[in-house]
Amino acid sequence: MIVVPAMAYTIRELESLSGIRAHTIRIWEQRYHFLRPSRTPTNIRTYSGNELKTLLTVALLNKYGYRISRIDEMPEEERTKAILRLPQPDARIEFAVNTMIGFMADLDSAGLEAFLDAWITGNGLEQAVTTLIFRFMDKVGILWQTSRILPAQEHLVSCIIRQKIIAAIDKLPAVHNRKTRFV
Repeated sequence: MIVVPAMAYTIRELESLSGIRAHTIRIWEQRYHFLRPSRTPTNIRTYSGNELKTLLTVALLNKYGYRISRIDEMPEEERTKAILRLPQPDARIEFAVNTMIGFMADLDSAGLEAFLDAWITGNGLEQAVTTLIFRFMDKVGILWQTSRILPAQEHLVSCIIRQKIIAAIDKLPAVHNRKTRFV
């Protein structure tokens, strides 16, 4: 069994991933209850993977018109349901990317595989790559550049994505050219 140390994210990394400015995150911590960062001995805020997922969900709802005070009152399950009810197609894609980041942070290969299978089945491989995987890998790149993901996390998602693409290509029908050939 591999033991992975719990990842801690800085406020700057949360800012990069969520699009919410660090100043706003600090204010939300003071006024609302959905974020409670830990502090280092030198009083620097650190956020867990669960807090990252929570902030990504809150940021998405806020972006699409929900008031932050209303979001704070919602239980976690209701936040997820509210995102799924959003009519904008970009909201669905952004939520899917955030879900994949959660699977990566938790090293949940089974969850990530099942999620990608469902997305590819519902949308096709080309749409999955162009709308979901490219955006996801962009966020993974941010985490990689800031050294906030382990090589194992990046390798896990890269291998699963590669496997899903190969499997989808293998399902394509073979093309047989019946024309006479001369050599």
